[in-house]
Amino acid sequence: MKATVKGKKTLSGKVRVPGDKSISHRGAIVGALARGTTKISGFSPSQDCASTLDVLGKLGVSISIDESFVQIEGKAGRFNQPKEKLHAGNSATTMRLLAGAIAPMPIRVTITGDDSLLRRPMGRIIEPLSLMGAKVISEGGGGFPPLTIEGGNLRGIEYSPPQASAQVKSAILLAGLGATGKTRVRELYPTRDHTERILRQAGVEVFQSENVVTLHPGVPRALELEVPGDISSAAFLLAGAMICPGSTVEVSDVGINPSRSGFLEIARKMGGDIEVEVTDSGFEPKGRITARYSALKGTRIEPREVARAIDEVMLVSLLATQAQGTTIIEGAGELRHKESDRLSATASGLKKLGARVEEREDGFVIEGPCELRGAQVDPYKDHRLAMMFAIAGAAASGVTVINDWEWIEVSYPNFVADMRKLGVEINRGE
Repeated sequence: MKATVKGKKTLSGKVRVPGDKSISHRGAIVGALARGTTKISGFSPSQDCASTLDVLGKLGVSISIDESFVQIEGKAGRFNQPKEKLHAGNSATTMRLLAGAIAPMPIRVTITGDDSLLRRPMGRIIEPLSLMGAKVISEGGGGFPPLTIEGGNLRGIEYSPPQASAQVKSAILLAGLGATGKTRVRELYPTRDHTERILRQAGVEVFQSENVVTLHPGVPRALELEVPGDISSAAFLLAGAMICPGSTVEVSDVGINPSRSGFLEIARKMGGDIEVEVTDSGFEPKGRITARYSALKGTRIEPREVARAIDEVMLVSLLATQAQGTTIIEGAGELRHKESDRLSATASGLKKLGARVEEREDGFVIEGPCELRGAQVDPYKDHRLAMMFAIAGAAASGVTVINDWEWIEVSYPNFVADMRKLGVEINRGE
């Protein structure tokens, strides 16, 4: 499926984006491991989070869904032996976090996924889970999925992942719930901390000190979670406001967890006109974010900043095409191992639209500002790239055609409706 976007648009209006994917995944998994009934409101409607619920159901977890809640009957740390392979769809979060959750259990589980997921590296969780005592087999060879996990008696470890990855950290912590002794993860840079926050809400002893997270084993208690709007989804609309003349966009009830605010901080560093109003300071704070058309300037984005905005680096690259001067992005090599090689695909697509982009091994050098012109671009079945190119198309002259449009369902099914609400002419076709 393709989408067409007519450019030179002004974005104006108020929206509420869908529930946060990261929190929804983690809330469902912790609820499934808990003792008692967990209720989650605002659960993400994304395909990725649906994959997590589907896999949990096949592990014997009773789940009911209505318009208001996802209700999960916890298994008190013991899933059932599934009768078939578990299919995680396109979701690496599902595969990595559930591999950790399953690792302490005396069951044998194989988790597979679609073609894109089968190309995602899993050696980064195989090593620490193996050190804890689980047997994790790369059925795809070379650390690639499918993964077979033979769980058993685990011991807590201290581990320093070689890459900054919240998914790796979370897999280790979830495995540590059923291990003997403390589990400690020492990160290169702090990453999103939703897992730690949810586990603390569920009564688990989790302590953070700078880049170190320490967890004591235990069975979580049931939760009542309210999931805020997904800031990674909101970032597309906010970026559009900053690069389309005359625009003002307000996103309400969106998560503003400090460990996820990297995009906002980078945008402000570039001169972005952004206001944040805290409306709820609960365990996952949320608020109202307003962005306006901005006089942007080039800057240097360092690895520590990238680690807190890893899902938004493509949007930062787009902002850089409209900024005065040179923008250098470093330490983003992890993006070569996402749903696509996001560095290569971003550079290729932005060049087709007229941007001056130099691709480097771990980032970009981008010269701005430049006049974007409509073109046909390929997101390589990557939902975030497809939406980034749609935002670029709104700022460009002429018409932009985006291939593989159906993949936006992975994270933001309402994207087209929200873009239209803000005044962008966007249409889907074959």
